[in-house]
Amino acid sequence: MSGLARHYMKASGPRLPAAHLLATEAGRHLFVADGSRLFDIDADLFAAFDTALTGLDAGKVASLLARAGLDGAPLIDDAPLEPPPIHALSLAVAQKCNLGCTYCYAEQGGFGGAPKNMPEATALQAVEQLIGNAGPGARLNLSFLGGEPLVNRPVLQKATRHAADLARQRGTPITFSITTNGTLVTDADVDFFEEHGFAVTVSLDGIGAAHDDQRPFRNGQGSFERIMRRIAPLLAHQRRMQVSARVTVTPRNLDLRATLDGFIEAGFHSVGFSPMLASPSRQGEMGRDDLALMLEQMIACGQEFERRTRAGERYPFANMLNALREIGRGTHRPYPCGAGAGYLGVSASGDLAACHRFVDDAEGAMGSLANGIDGARQRAWLAERHVHRQEPCNGCWARYLCGGGCHHEVTKRGRPACDYIRGWLHYCLEAYLRLGQAALQPMAG
Repeated sequence: MSGLARHYMKASGPRLPAAHLLATEAGRHLFVADGSRLFDIDADLFAAFDTALTGLDAGKVASLLARAGLDGAPLIDDAPLEPPPIHALSLAVAQKCNLGCTYCYAEQGGFGGAPKNMPEATALQAVEQLIGNAGPGARLNLSFLGGEPLVNRPVLQKATRHAADLARQRGTPITFSITTNGTLVTDADVDFFEEHGFAVTVSLDGIGAAHDDQRPFRNGQGSFERIMRRIAPLLAHQRRMQVSARVTVTPRNLDLRATLDGFIEAGFHSVGFSPMLASPSRQGEMGRDDLALMLEQMIACGQEFERRTRAGERYPFANMLNALREIGRGTHRPYPCGAGAGYLGVSASGDLAACHRFVDDAEGAMGSLANGIDGARQRAWLAERHVHRQEPCNGCWARYLCGGGCHHEVTKRGRPACDYIRGWLHYCLEAYLRLGQAALQPMAG
C-alpha cells in the first residue's frame, strides 16, 4: 500500500459516527454527519473533539456538539422511506450483447438466462405507466440498458418517441439516457440521440489494449478501435446530448490518470471510474490492495482537477465533480440511490426489479408491469436497506454521504471497499475546503 493511500485510509478511519475531523492548509475543520455539514473550528474545539473521538466517548462528542449549537433532532431517523412515486425506469430492451466482458453483472447480457429482446408492447407499456403515474411537478427519466440496448434499436426508438409525445401532451419534463458499449453506434443514432437530448454513457475500460483486455468481442478480438471510430460522430456533435465515458476498474487497468486525460482529450463530456466489486464470475473483482492503488490514482486525478480548477480550466473528472456537488449541497441520505424507491428496472419480459442490475434476480424482484409494483416487497426493501440497519455503516461518519453502498454489490459481496470510499470522501472534503472556502460556516468553540 502506498504512503498516500495509507495516509487517507488512516485519516478517514471511523471512530464515532457523529463527527469527523479534518486538518488542512486552510485550518481545522469539523464534519458533522447529521446533515453532512462542514465547519471551521478553532484549535481548542478541535483538540476537544479529537480527544473525545480517540477515546470513543460518544457522550462527550454529543456534549461538544450541543455546546456548539449543533444538537437537536436528527435529520435522518430510523423510519424507512415510504415508497415514492416512480420517476425513473431503466428498460433492458436487449438482454443480449455482442461483447464478452467476463466481469459483467449481466453475464454477457442475458442475466443468466437465454438472450432475448424486449417486445415493443412491453416497452410502450412501461413508458405509459411511467408517465401516466407521474405526480404533479415530476421530472422523469427513461433509460435504456442491457446487455447492449442498440441490439434492439427499433424498440428503443419507438419507446423514446412515445415517451416524448406523452410527456409533451401532459406537460411533464422527461429526459433520456443510454448506456452502450459503442460498437453498434451509427450516424442515424447520433441524430436521434441529439434530437432527444440523450445522456449517452459509453463503457470504456482504458486506452487501446487496456480496454481490449477487459472488453473484447466474443471471438476474442479487441473492440477499442471500432468503438472509437463508431462514437467519433457522437463526440463531434454534442449539443443537446452529452457523451460520457464510464470506466470499470479492475486490478488490470489501474492507470487512471492516463485514461482520464486520454478520454478528456478525445472529447468526452465527462469521465468517471467505478471499481469492480461484485462479478458473477468473480473475475476482475478488486481486493484491498487493488483498492488502495485505485485510491492513490483517484487522488492523483483529483489533484490535477484542483490544479486545473484554480487555473480556470475545465477538467471533467466526474467522480470529483459529483463529490464536490454533494458536499456543497450537504447531501445526507439513508440510501445510496433511488433503487427500489423512485427508480426501478424493467426486464425484457416486463418484470420489475430494484434497478437495472437486479433484472431477473429474485433478490431485487419488485413485481411486474402487468400486476404492478409489489408494495409489500418494496416496503420491506426500503426497511432492510436503510443505512441505520446496515453494519458497519451505522457506526461510520460517512454513512449519509455514502448511503451504505450499491445495493447489488453489497448483497453479492458485502462491503470490501469501505476504506477506499472513506479515504476518497476524506480527500474530497479536503479539496472542497481548499477550493470552496466561501461555502464554509465559521465557528469557534
